[in-house]
Amino acid sequence: MEGMVKPLPSRRTPYQLALSAESWPLLLGMLALFLPMFYDLFLGVWSTEEQAHGPIILGLSLWLVVRSWDQLVALPGPRGGAVVAGWCLFLLAMILYVLGRTQQIISFDISSLIMVLAALVLFKRGSAGMRLLWFPFFFMLFMIPLPGTVVSALTLPMKTAVSFVTEHVLFWAGFPIARTGVILQIGQYQLLVADACAGLQTLLTLESLGLFYLNVVRHTSAFRNISLALLIIPISFTANVIRVCTLTLITYYFGDAAGQGFLHGFAGMVLFISALVLIIGVDTLLQLVARKRSGASKGAGHE
Repeated sequence: MEGMVKPLPSRRTPYQLALSAESWPLLLGMLALFLPMFYDLFLGVWSTEEQAHGPIILGLSLWLVVRSWDQLVALPGPRGGAVVAGWCLFLLAMILYVLGRTQQIISFDISSLIMVLAALVLFKRGSAGMRLLWFPFFFMLFMIPLPGTVVSALTLPMKTAVSFVTEHVLFWAGFPIARTGVILQIGQYQLLVADACAGLQTLLTLESLGLFYLNVVRHTSAFRNISLALLIIPISFTANVIRVCTLTLITYYFGDAAGQGFLHGFAGMVLFISALVLIIGVDTLLQLVARKRSGASKGAGHE
């Protein structure tokens, strides 16, 4: 008599799970809660240059979750402690949601979304699921706008430093440029280095880009990971300088209208492209250094 072959449990994709009958109440509840919030975000802070990275952060975070989906569904169900923690997190999220919607506090709105998603993971896969998806939830924190007082206190020194370096770089290159505080004078044009060009939010956005790169490549070398993580801050500062230099030269050659118009948005693309190129370039250099260190240690071991 032939033995019965037990079928393997199917691993549904996120799309298949979304279409399953038991998920419809959950999805409808999520849509009812957060669609109004997303509507306000896209018409509000996410439409500004300082917070335009919000949808990108959310999309990349969800992509990280989808990439780990097979590992997530293979985990066992939650234990009692995880379920209790999930309910506590969910109740706190609802308090923040009510406060955020009624008092129009955007940071509370976004925090409630992150906490609800984390609570769902605890309900379905417990603490093991949270350990697997800790980085996507950490990455989502970059969507939360910082308090205005903190941003104002830290942005002015950063803008001053970027303006100082931009002035000296372009002066060294032979351009007629001078600086007063955060105002650059090049030729007949004056440019004010705005918060969006060299502020704290821009730096945090570039920091998130570097952390995302580290999570995706997942180097086994601790030297490369630690070194690149420490170098993300000067890389971000350099990318800001490149952006301000680009805007200054656009204004100098094509006029103030070009600098403040379409090409100003293009300079934002220059910021992210230059930051990504710098991160990859530094990472490649660190790879060569790590190989030399490894070769030197092996050579010393054979002596």
